[in-house]
Amino acid sequence: MTAPVLVVDDDPIVREALTQTLELEEFPVISAGSFVEAKDHITPAFAGVILSDMRMPGRDGFHLLQFTRDTDAELPVILLTGEGDIPMAVRAMTQGAFGFLEKPCAPAELIAVIDRAQKARAMALENRHLKAQLETGDAAARILYGTSPQAEALRHRARSVARINAEVLISGPPGAGISKVAEVIHLCGARPEGPFAKHTAAGMDPTAFAAAIDDTHGGSLFLDEVQSMPMQTQFALLTLLETGEHPRLIFGSAAPLDDAVQSGALHADLYYRLEALQVRIPGLSERPEDIPVLFRHYVAQAAEQAGLDAPEITSDVISSLMAQEWPGNARALMSAAMRFALGLPGEETQSAGLGLAEQMAQVERSLLAEALRKHQGRAAAAAEAMRLPRKTMYDKLAKYGLKPENFR
Repeated sequence: MTAPVLVVDDDPIVREALTQTLELEEFPVISAGSFVEAKDHITPAFAGVILSDMRMPGRDGFHLLQFTRDTDAELPVILLTGEGDIPMAVRAMTQGAFGFLEKPCAPAELIAVIDRAQKARAMALENRHLKAQLETGDAAARILYGTSPQAEALRHRARSVARINAEVLISGPPGAGISKVAEVIHLCGARPEGPFAKHTAAGMDPTAFAAAIDDTHGGSLFLDEVQSMPMQTQFALLTLLETGEHPRLIFGSAAPLDDAVQSGALHADLYYRLEALQVRIPGLSERPEDIPVLFRHYVAQAAEQAGLDAPEITSDVISSLMAQEWPGNARALMSAAMRFALGLPGEETQSAGLGLAEQMAQVERSLLAEALRKHQGRAAAAAEAMRLPRKTMYDKLAKYGLKPENFR
């Protein structure tokens, strides 16, 4: 939902004209005829921006600007004047006004300034929210981003599991961030001040395993790709688990462990120990509403690390992101964000300039592919899940060059 614009002008005709202009662009408007009427809306929690006349009886625009700056220095104020007074404009900008416009101003010019101010306000509030999360010490909120129900459920599960003193298995698709969740479980657990080490279980011999255990005494040891751990090391691990004297053990796997048991790669006893307490990370295909949230965070992070200003993320870029399948999940999205922040070409900008029909086609293809993936390439089952007639389903698959056998 678009944030509101607080319009302050003592002239009811001008106030109504400004309101109509903004409402035509779908900006919610709060109208006020004076500073006294407007001041109750000017709070740190106000999510919008302020558009105020400069010359008003009693408290003028400069008084409103100073009051706003004292209340919340990051709340944008755009000042309007009927006189082309350059010294007044300089004074306004010096005192912290976001913009200064001369009445009557062209609607396009007004909307452009309002839009920039809204984006600046949204970013300020988001950064304030993230800072508040950091100060709470909630590692789950600090590290596991996303606003979807699935993201909130993941944070809740990680916090709950962290309080249980037992080994944990974290599973999820490739690139989903298994090691990040392991770090959250460590930080939310009983020994967050202890060491936290990450190792790949694949190829880890018993000697290396024993050394890793010693190095993480009083903390947590995360072993990824547990399904690839050599059998000798698995025996050593089972023996250690029987003693109960070891650091917290967290395991990760992007592959189904029951397949590893059936193939003989994973000891059945170890499998049954690990399946008791699990955390599953949903892929981006299951929570597409988190894609813009994560991308904005990764772009801001990459820009800060590179010492650059974060580039504007347009609706075209978001449309392109939403249309892609992201089989590499958060890791792939992070790489795309880094390229975008550095100004390098990438798939995330491919839909820029595409019309609505082309963007909708990208989204439709992505949905069809995901349905086939969920149903292991069974087109009839995918058609039923999508509530499509079978003929329509097959026509669409042919249209987009999707072959069910490639998803089996």
